[in-house]
Amino acid sequence: MREFEVPASFTIPADVSMADTVFRYAAESPSFVPFKVPSGGGAWSDVTAAQFAADVAGVAKGLMASGIEFDDRVAILAATRYEWVVLDYAIWTAGACAVAIYETSSSEQAKWILEDSGTKLLVLEAPKHRATIDEIGDGLPDLKETLQIEPSAEKPGAIAELTERGRNVSDEDLHARRNQVGAGSPATLIYTSGTTGRPKGVELTHSNLYAEAIGATKALHDALAEGKRTLMFLPLAHVFARAISVGAFEAKVTVGHTADWTTLVEQFAVFKPHFVLSVPRVFEKVYNSAKQSAQDGGKGRIFDLAASTAIEWSKAQDTGGSGLLLNAKHWLFDKLVYGKIRAALGGECDRAVSGGGPLGERLGHFFRGIGLPIYEGYGLTETTAAVSVNTTDHMRVGSVGRPLDGHAVKVAQDGELLVKGPVVFSGYWHNDDATAESFDGEWFKTGDLGQIDEDGFVSITGRKKEIIVTAAGKNVSPATLEDKLRAHSLISQAMVVGDARPFIGVLITLDREALPGWQERNGVAADAPISELAKNPALVAEIEKEVANANKAVSKAEQIKKVRILEADWTLETGELTPKMSLKRAVVLKQYESDVNAIYS
Repeated sequence: MREFEVPASFTIPADVSMADTVFRYAAESPSFVPFKVPSGGGAWSDVTAAQFAADVAGVAKGLMASGIEFDDRVAILAATRYEWVVLDYAIWTAGACAVAIYETSSSEQAKWILEDSGTKLLVLEAPKHRATIDEIGDGLPDLKETLQIEPSAEKPGAIAELTERGRNVSDEDLHARRNQVGAGSPATLIYTSGTTGRPKGVELTHSNLYAEAIGATKALHDALAEGKRTLMFLPLAHVFARAISVGAFEAKVTVGHTADWTTLVEQFAVFKPHFVLSVPRVFEKVYNSAKQSAQDGGKGRIFDLAASTAIEWSKAQDTGGSGLLLNAKHWLFDKLVYGKIRAALGGECDRAVSGGGPLGERLGHFFRGIGLPIYEGYGLTETTAAVSVNTTDHMRVGSVGRPLDGHAVKVAQDGELLVKGPVVFSGYWHNDDATAESFDGEWFKTGDLGQIDEDGFVSITGRKKEIIVTAAGKNVSPATLEDKLRAHSLISQAMVVGDARPFIGVLITLDREALPGWQERNGVAADAPISELAKNPALVAEIEKEVANANKAVSKAEQIKKVRILEADWTLETGELTPKMSLKRAVVLKQYESDVNAIYS
């Protein structure tokens, strides 16, 4: 199938503003609890709709008193926390546009965003972020002021300071400003993290965010529903977390925020989310950690049987149902294995949403099989996050679901996936040339290769710019091989190489969390340096065995012929990964050019 469209089931008011819901909830259901905030000792305190509206109004008045005019840009550079959301809605209430900056951004990255966007006021989180901005110097003529969320000995926190500043701004003036906002008003600028080149500012309007919030709520109606809870730990600077954030608020979901990924299991146990949202790499880590723990405890064989049973059981649900024997095995492993994995998410979580990259059929079937179905979706910053998603009513593991209501997908002649609908942005900030290049008429060119089946389910088969063409002219999409390799607990990252080369090779990094257990099982000294482990014959043999297994999924010409195990891992901090944990292939190729050359020497 070349094209598929889902009819619209909602309309977008011409005067819609994402801030309107704040004050509607405060008037209609003031005791509703849209947020919980950490209150020390692992406990959480309620924030009612009335309190949230008061916080938002106070900060919005402070922004107006600080000289923020309609359509001005205000930037947020902070980790995921309640204050991020307060600032977001306050900026919208003041008629301004929120500029999102990752809290891990370098001074050079932050400078480009602040400079290109013409940001007038910056709110950052902590002294470490202020140090990042201080490195920029005086090169930002538009930036008039910088405030800090965390209070210091000299000054109160940004929320308190802005609220105090705005005490003389009247409610009438505040709401007159809010009512200037319409569907086409800019709501946020999110700069594409990009794997090459300078980031482009994606301008999303209130109409875009409203369409995403309502479309996602309709699609995920049994997750984004009143009375549900979720713990938000993805960066709110990323469009995926931001979209779920506004969708959850519109649907009256109670949200907690945390940026501490090291204690998620402990936080899940207290918060008890009903659903979680994450990127594929986190789900891979959950799977690999469970497998590694079983192996370290001498129960690796049991886990492997449990995993294969979960996958088999999930697949059977799509082909007529599972038989008595498979159901019996599934029930047994639910008691032995699956229940423990679900318990690690707090015991009440019965579903997850994945975005930001390909999940893969293997993980999709595994988690569905253990009783935690992952609803994988697809979208880009330019589509306000999801433009398609799997749902309870329409699910096909391995696909990225069907389009949201009111959206259409099409496959171009060269295999590129094109999309259209109200979540699609109208253009890049001050970059008409890039905007023109990104559209084919009314269709946005995603840059991804895709397929559409007869029921409208979309599958992503590769990234158009990431297709490897060997010296023999063979086109190879690296995603299939890389997904299978990352399933092994010892492998942290894998990047297939071979463009204009005689054969396909792969660079592999080792998972530091899995190594101690492997060393103990294989009689390798605990203090063995990584340089020795990367060359250890037993470890190399295990990695090569996994490569051989991955090769079974592709044709002979696409198979990996040579492996290079690296001593270093790739991280966000060292620059090889984007904030959503995608590989920056151009960066890896440049930084590890000698390793790539060694494969072909």
